[in-house]
Amino acid sequence: MSQVVRQHLIAGFIFGDRQSGEYVYLPGGEVGLDEPLCVLETPAARLDVSLDEAVQLVAKLSLKPVKHPRLGAKSC
Repeated sequence: MSQVVRQHLIAGFIFGDRQSGEYVYLPGGEVGLDEPLCVLETPAARLDVSLDEAVQLVAKLSLKPVKHPRLGAKSC
C-alpha cells in the first residue's frame, strides 16, 4: 500500500481529512527532485516533511484522496 500512496503523492494527488483540516501533498515545484519535500498542512501550521514521512502520515492519520479547499484535487 505504501508504494501506491507514494506514487499517488508523486502524481500530485492530495490526501486529507476535511473534518480535521489535515492534508498531505507534494507541491508541484518538488516533482522530479531527488529528495522531494511534501507538505503536512494542519489548521495550526504547514510543515515540510520528507516523502517517506508523508507516506507514513497518510497511513497513520488514515488520510484519503480529497479535494483541497484551495488547491483542488491535485497539487500540480
